[in-house]
Amino acid sequence: MTTMSHFSASAQRRRERPTAPLPQNAKGPEIPDAGYVMKEIADGVFWLSDGQYGNMFVVHDEGVIAVDAPPTLGHDILRAIKRVTDKPISHVIYSHEHGDHVGGMSIYPDSVPRYAQSIVAQRLEALADPDRPLPTEVFDHTLTIEAGGHIVHLDYPGPNHTEGNSLIYLPNQRVVMLVDVIFPGWVPFSNLALSADMPGVFALYDKVLGYDFDQLVGGHVNRPGTPEDVRTQIEYMNDLRTTTEAALSSVDLESTMGPVDTENGWAVFRAYLDAVAAQAADEVVPRWLDRLGGADVFTLPNAWAMAESLRLDYNSLGPFSIKP
Repeated sequence: MTTMSHFSASAQRRRERPTAPLPQNAKGPEIPDAGYVMKEIADGVFWLSDGQYGNMFVVHDEGVIAVDAPPTLGHDILRAIKRVTDKPISHVIYSHEHGDHVGGMSIYPDSVPRYAQSIVAQRLEALADPDRPLPTEVFDHTLTIEAGGHIVHLDYPGPNHTEGNSLIYLPNQRVVMLVDVIFPGWVPFSNLALSADMPGVFALYDKVLGYDFDQLVGGHVNRPGTPEDVRTQIEYMNDLRTTTEAALSSVDLESTMGPVDTENGWAVFRAYLDAVAAQAADEVVPRWLDRLGGADVFTLPNAWAMAESLRLDYNSLGPFSIKP
C-alpha cells in the first residue's frame, strides 16, 4: 500500500499555505538595478551581495584581496571593485571548495597568489574545474597575509560545514568571514546547509565568539552579521537540537508506520524519521517565526538533518538504542 509519509504530508501542508512574513531581523538593504548591493563594513573592507550570495574584498595600499566568487555575482564582483579602486587584485582566498561560493574564481587574474586550506586544495585538484583554479598557497591550520598595511588571518578550526572550511579574520578592522555556518537573521539553509560535521559546527559557534569582531560575512542572505546574530543562531540550533532529541525518544514507532508495509524496512525507517522531523518542526517553528527568516521554510528539513546527526554523531538512538 502506498501512503504519504509524515514528512511529506507536513511539507505538503507548508507548501499549501503562504510563507510567514519576514521578521525585521531578516531584512537587508534593497538590491538596486545593478543587481548587487555593496557596503563598506569596515575601513577598506567591502561586503557584496545579490541578496542570496555574498563575498568580501579588502582594499589595501597596494591592491585588493578578494575572498570567494559566487557565480551569481560573477563579473559584478570586478565591476564593484572598480567602483571603489583602480588598484589591481593582489590576493585571492578560497573559503572552501563549494561551487556556489567559489565557482566564479576564474574571473580573477591567473598571475595572483590563490590561498586555500590543504583539504580544500586536494578537493579542488580532484574536481579539476577550470572555473576553480588550483590554489598556489596552501596551509594546514593557519596562515597570515600582510599586504599594504592590512593583516588577514586564515584559520582552519577543524571540520565544520566542510572539511577545510576556513575562517577569515581581519583583526584591525574587526571583521570575520565564515561561510555557510552563520546565516544572519535567518535559520540555516535546508538540511543544516548540508554540513559535513555537525559536532564541528557546534564547536565552531563558541570559537567564532572568541574572535574580537563587529561585522560578520556569512556568504549568504542579504546583510552582514554581528556577534548578536551568532548568539541568536546558537539559541535556535540548541532549541532545534533539544526538541529533536526529545522527538527521537517520544515518537511512537508503531504509530508512525500506519499503512506502511512492515516488510519494507526502509519505508518503516523513513516513516519514523519523517515523524520525528515533523514533530520537532511543529514545536520549533512557532517559537522562531518572529525572530528568524525562513523558520517556516527550512526548520522541517533542518530537524530531519539534526535527527540524523543526533543518531549518528551523538548516539541518540530513540527506539533503536541498545537492547536491555
